[in-house]
Amino acid sequence: MDVETGPSPSDLRVQRRRHLRATLLTSPEGRILLLGVAVALAFSLYLGIGVLVSPEETQLLIGVTATAAMFGRAAGLAFGYSLGLGHGTVIPIAMVVETVFVLTFYPLFVLGWRHLLVVKPLKNTFDRIHKAAEARRGTIQRYGLIGLFAFVWFPFWMTGPVVGSVIGFMLGLRAWLNMTVVLGGTYAAIVTWAFFLRHVHERIASYSSYAPIILVAVLIIIVVAGHLLQRTLHENRNKE
Repeated sequence: MDVETGPSPSDLRVQRRRHLRATLLTSPEGRILLLGVAVALAFSLYLGIGVLVSPEETQLLIGVTATAAMFGRAAGLAFGYSLGLGHGTVIPIAMVVETVFVLTFYPLFVLGWRHLLVVKPLKNTFDRIHKAAEARRGTIQRYGLIGLFAFVWFPFWMTGPVVGSVIGFMLGLRAWLNMTVVLGGTYAAIVTWAFFLRHVHERIASYSSYAPIILVAVLIIIVVAGHLLQRTLHENRNKE
């Protein structure tokens, strides 16, 4: 008598990979993720070529990019202005950094939510983002797309584009509409921050040449303290 057996573990892994590959190519979230990776690679290639052609100038751009990626748009913009760079340089860098974040973190969150692609190192981060989005969803829902745009634009803590994109997902917005609103609000916020920080930079630079660097340090300290506080509150809620 033959005994029927299910697919082997290796067969299951192959099936999952095929399903994931099909999802990346056919689903909106998969295409958004591929677009985010493409933008990141293109910008990295641009910086790589810049290192060969104009190393000193490109080092400044890499510094602004790293600061914006690690500590947020305000710190990145302020650091760029402290280096003597103008709007035409720091604003596009900030836009690219936040565009990559949105186009990668949003689809990874959605695919993880649907159990199609789980990135274990990002699980705690996604949990915090989800709780922040859940806490603010009711308020945003009253005003629809305008509320989501304003949420991303307002310079308050945990009102960034990644959280905003998750709120859009929880509200049932179509993926590309969600991206359009969130990135639109993000770009508006970057431009607003840029002109504000440029004005602050010009004012404080007249008092001391070290003042702009002190401003960057203060912004970084605020961001780090905010993240630590957010993580501590998240861990305390989990314990309760």
